[in-house]
Amino acid sequence: MFIKVINMKIGIIGGSDGLGKTLIYYFRDEFDVTITGRDHQKGRKVADEMNVRYIESNKELASASDMLIISVPINHTPSVIREVAPFMKKGSVMIDVTSIKEEPLKAMEEYLPPNVEYIPTHPIFGPRTMEVDNQIIALTPTKKGEWYPKVYNYLASRNMRIIETTAEHHDYMMSIVQVLTHFSFISTASAMAKLEVDIDETENYESPIYNLMIDMIARIVSQNPYLTYYIQSMNNNGPKIRKAFSEAAEELREAIDNNDDEKFVEIAIKATKNMGDIQNALGMSDKAITALSHEYTLLNESIGKKIALKHIYSEKVHIGILKKIDGKTAILDNGTKLRIANIEVLSDEELYQWKLDNIKWKKQSISCIFSENVTPNIIVETLEKVDDVIEVVLSDIYKGHQIDEGFESLTFNVTALSKEAIENVKTILTGFGGVLR
Repeated sequence: MFIKVINMKIGIIGGSDGLGKTLIYYFRDEFDVTITGRDHQKGRKVADEMNVRYIESNKELASASDMLIISVPINHTPSVIREVAPFMKKGSVMIDVTSIKEEPLKAMEEYLPPNVEYIPTHPIFGPRTMEVDNQIIALTPTKKGEWYPKVYNYLASRNMRIIETTAEHHDYMMSIVQVLTHFSFISTASAMAKLEVDIDETENYESPIYNLMIDMIARIVSQNPYLTYYIQSMNNNGPKIRKAFSEAAEELREAIDNNDDEKFVEIAIKATKNMGDIQNALGMSDKAITALSHEYTLLNESIGKKIALKHIYSEKVHIGILKKIDGKTAILDNGTKLRIANIEVLSDEELYQWKLDNIKWKKQSISCIFSENVTPNIIVETLEKVDDVIEVVLSDIYKGHQIDEGFESLTFNVTALSKEAIENVKTILTGFGGVLR
């Protein structure tokens, strides 16, 4: 069953993997989403899990969609655009989400009919990003039709940071942001492999900055190598960028090998001046280091105590006694093992909210006889402070048959997250001098 807020039909070519799959998460609750994929068995499974439709034909999807999103590998994007362009609905819009913009734009301009709008885009975040708030997206339109303000306003309403630019300028900037950094990171990882470096052993000597750097390098090299290759090879600025990197590395090597300290210092100072706001960079890296250190400290201080650990990707919350920290792994008393890099420690407030949202509430009416001199409101206020108690309502005050003179029966409707909490309520009532009925 598909219950949607808006009847607009969104088609995602490549919706079974990567960013295309993530887009389903963003759109499925608001729009009528249908996907295709190269592996039909996998595509149907993803569609079933995400509660969207699946069809096998890209052309059929194009003809049925108000908005068609192309989310396929960079090297296939132009050919997919060429394949489906003649089948697009009149008045529809095509959007691509690849990190190279010049080639998709050329294909859209050449093959799409005049009555179909196109907006080349680049969401500058990965498929592991599940929240778009404050994330960057680049739009590179050559002309703006009726769809453009709708798309722009939708993105703005999600608090995204929108960059409007040309495809050429976008690709140049991405040659710095992606081509240069990926090339240098993969080169560093490759050098470590050639040197047969034992990364685990280096961690015995690592500084916090080295730790962050290794994690960032690992994040890049662990991506689909074909994706990183095509980011390199399909950006028209790539040869110039890689040449500049190689020349810089060679110049630095020569200065050191020739014992030319003045040349080395000259290179270092010039590079530092070009880095922009150094103080801001120091502040941001200090924050990252502090956050990492704080979490490890918090985990170590929690050994032997009850703790709630949330997996940052599955969002599953694991609750138990933290038995020990074994290297990069947190181990709970129930045997659960979690990589520390993939978890966050929930605060008491966050854990309570999670319980409210995920645990079936327990309700019980409790009657208790007290001296008529007690103040019921004080009892209610005290009971509501009990751990895992959600609400306490005084529903009845009774004097009469079966109640001795000078006493009264108070009935409390208790809503709690556990039977244990309700039993604790009973204990407090008797502590106030009450007798349970």
